Parts: sequence; C-alpha cells; structure tokens
Amino acid sequence: MPRVAVEDNSRMSLRISSEDKATLLRAVALEHTDLTDFVLRYAMRAAREVIDGAERVRLSGRDSLRVLELLENPPVPNAKLKRAAAALSGRLKP
Repeated sequence: MPRVAVEDNSRMSLRISSEDKATLLRAVALEHTDLTDFVLRYAMRAAREVIDGAERVRLSGRDSLRVLELLENPPVPNAKLKRAAAALSGRLKP
C-alpha cells in the first residue's frame, strides 16, 4: 500500500544499499552535478512517464477509427444502460 506523501516538508529521505549509492555518486560525477539534482532530474522524468502512461490511452489505427465511428454514430441505449444512467442520476437504486 502506498504511503501518504508529507506535503509540508520539502525534504525526502530514502534508504539505499551502499552499492546503489556508489553507482549514483559515480553517475553524479560523470554528469558534473550534485546528487539531489541528479536524482530529482531522473526521478521526475520517470514520474512524468508513469503519469503520462496512466492518463493517456493509446489506440491502434483500427481502434481509433472504431471510436470515431461510435462517436459519430452512437448505438441506441439498451435497457441495462438506461438503468445504469437512472441509478447514477439518483432516480433508481441499483
């Protein structure tokens, strides 16, 4: 279960193995930066990719055409869909 982020603190600490820390410090030296900048830069890049992947739907060409077709010519709602819509509007209990 994910932990809740502490929003009132700009510091972050983490435990890593000495081997991992040595690898990070070597990369930091090669990039001529500091550890905070290095970790933040690459962590933020990875975080944006994760968020982008979670928030964006990628469709094949065929699926894109199907979605456009359904938007232009939506199917007639069936009874189950009508009941679901009524339940959401509070007119009917599910």
